[in-house]
Amino acid sequence: MLTSLKAIEEYRRGAEPPVPAYTWLRFLVSAEERIVNLERIRSIHELADANPVLDYVERTLRILDGLKLSFWVKEILETVLVWSETAKGGTVRQRMQWQADGVNLFVHNIGSVQLFDRFNEMGETGTDKLLVIRTLIETHGLLGQYIRGEVPFEGNEPLTEIVKRGLLTPEELQSLLIPLNHCIIGAVSPELWSTLRSEVEELTAHISSGEQPGVWSVRERLRKLRSGSIRQGENFEAEYEKVATALEAIECVRVDKAEAPEATERAGVDEAEEAMPQGGQVFVGEALDGGTGQAGQPARTKQAEHIGQAGYPGLALERALQPLAGKTLWYVESALQEFSLEEVVKVFMLALQTGATTDSAMTMTDEPVHHISFERLMNAMYYDYKGVKKINVYKKRIIEKFLRELAFEHIGSSGAPVNPHLAYKVERSPSAADTVFFTFEFSAAAEKLIEFCMEAEKSPLYEKAVLLLFDLFELRRDAYDRFHNEEEYLETMNRTADYKSVMLEFITGEKVLDIGPGGGVMLDLIEQRLPEKQPVGIDISTNVIEALNRKKQLEGHRWEVLKGDALNLKDYVHPGTVGTVIFSSILHELYSYIEWNGSRFNLDTVAAALRSAFDVLAAGGRIIIRDGIMTEPVEMKRRIRFLAQEDKEWLLRYTGDFAGRQIQVEYAENGDAVMPVNDAMEFLYTYTWGEEAYVHEVQEQFGYFTSSGYADFIGKVLGPEAVIVEFRHFLQEGYTEALAGKVVFMDEKGAPVPLPDSTCLIVIEKRGETHLDN
Repeated sequence: MLTSLKAIEEYRRGAEPPVPAYTWLRFLVSAEERIVNLERIRSIHELADANPVLDYVERTLRILDGLKLSFWVKEILETVLVWSETAKGGTVRQRMQWQADGVNLFVHNIGSVQLFDRFNEMGETGTDKLLVIRTLIETHGLLGQYIRGEVPFEGNEPLTEIVKRGLLTPEELQSLLIPLNHCIIGAVSPELWSTLRSEVEELTAHISSGEQPGVWSVRERLRKLRSGSIRQGENFEAEYEKVATALEAIECVRVDKAEAPEATERAGVDEAEEAMPQGGQVFVGEALDGGTGQAGQPARTKQAEHIGQAGYPGLALERALQPLAGKTLWYVESALQEFSLEEVVKVFMLALQTGATTDSAMTMTDEPVHHISFERLMNAMYYDYKGVKKINVYKKRIIEKFLRELAFEHIGSSGAPVNPHLAYKVERSPSAADTVFFTFEFSAAAEKLIEFCMEAEKSPLYEKAVLLLFDLFELRRDAYDRFHNEEEYLETMNRTADYKSVMLEFITGEKVLDIGPGGGVMLDLIEQRLPEKQPVGIDISTNVIEALNRKKQLEGHRWEVLKGDALNLKDYVHPGTVGTVIFSSILHELYSYIEWNGSRFNLDTVAAALRSAFDVLAAGGRIIIRDGIMTEPVEMKRRIRFLAQEDKEWLLRYTGDFAGRQIQVEYAENGDAVMPVNDAMEFLYTYTWGEEAYVHEVQEQFGYFTSSGYADFIGKVLGPEAVIVEFRHFLQEGYTEALAGKVVFMDEKGAPVPLPDSTCLIVIEKRGETHLDN
């Protein structure tokens, strides 16, 4: 067994603190900060009682211990592995002193080699072996980061220098690099190493021979950086083209404004340089160039020559992000993979702006920038929800809105919108002058409100907290955009295929709109069983649209989804072009959550949704409604007997929290709750879903019309052109089974009776001279 593994095992058995001979171990076990990539962490809370860096180092050593290698190779690699993470260790006091002494703790491979130089116990100076070890520490992990797009290949040049200086032959260097990266990558995931092994072997051959594998274009690097998002379903090529087109349009406008005739006589980069501001960037203001990091000096790199070819697609985007060439990006995927490609491009452009200030004294520095760190943003974007690490969707939505409103042409200019509660920060630290730190900073009031939302997630205060947040940042007040509950909501919706398939027989026309498509069940059904139809899902929820686009990309669906407002469908589709509009369990959510003329639970909202759908229908088109229904006569009473006495508190809590209407309840002598039938059912709908869903379900009113009331309403809102061709109601499957063993549902005299119908299916046809074929 490796000596280092024996030392770690002794420490874990509770042995005395490691002797001075194991300085690296003392640094690792004394770590008081948890410096770790959150990408593969399940729970942030668990980090408090763990030492993930020591755990990782131990895994690398166990892989090394099991490899059949020469003593010389194992000895070198063991030293490399035990020292390569030390910059993440040390007490807070030690780390402060190290930074004061010039150790770069923000770029961990650099900081670790600096600590190795100061504290290693090898007793050697200037030997070939020592130089090889320190070079391997200095470049530790860079090959994997290159594969992810985070590090340019030039970062591995110190390894090539080992061969050029004659310290190792190319074969000897490869014999070190392949097992070293096996340990580094395999300790993250054995499956990941299996996937990347052949690529690592190919790249180590390039390094050993001194040959470049090729210069990235911006497109290629972005594709690597978005690999995680692509695996989750992002259509990278389509998103790239969208961003590239937007930037090309801006450049064309600038060329027109410049009115410089010579601009049209020059091709490629020369043409772009004439039409663009100093520094050659598509955004206004000076930026850090791709080679030196200095402002206003557009270096002529190989990449610049590559993208300067006449007619090269996406030239403006390539030019905008050219300054990323030569720079290492830290924690970029963990911090930004939940954002769209357009938002990520804007973040990169913001991070490349000059004017970054230091943490102290607010002074400028001329030190070239070699690293851009998103570690602070990563740490701010995650927290534990129900014991599991989750993206902070409150912050995410606010940042998304900020970036959506930030036009590309405003980046670096005075025309950018100003938000008093959110700003981006680009900083440089005196202890790491070659590193830029990017993050978003919220005002103290916004941070407190976000914390309030997080604390209120399991209480009736949640909706009020979210609406306060929406008001502060002028977000749409769509509370049915369910934040964390969205995943559970979509999963539930994906189990509803059986009853949704009933609606298929009433679909007519070619284009079918599914309003509030949830997990895409109805879209899938239409695509599979009615292949001649063109299904389109429309939802106001960003989460739903993102999830459905990923599903579409991963599963190869042909349906489309649009982020849009159900109350204004004509803004997204041409009037008279739609065959069918489906409202499956969505109208009651619009009724419950959307404010119309200042109030929720407003039938005018339902009227607006129906008119919006009716307006886009072609003659003969249909609206299909599946939603809650109220029982007639409304005066009828029902009894509820709770089989668990403590569940009576549910009803007491519900009557206080439900805002749809005043819930009426009286108690019989034996404790039975006596209620109007529709109040009883409205309560049971929420009670059925359980505690986890209570905070959301108590905000919704499922039944808002009786059968006769619904029919009258449709006639008044849509007029004589609207004909109801199908109207049925039924008890949704599952309610009886879910409530069995919890309550006894009885008539007013105490005799058990079945639950009344919960759900209606209504088909409305738009009559006209021309009818669509079924």
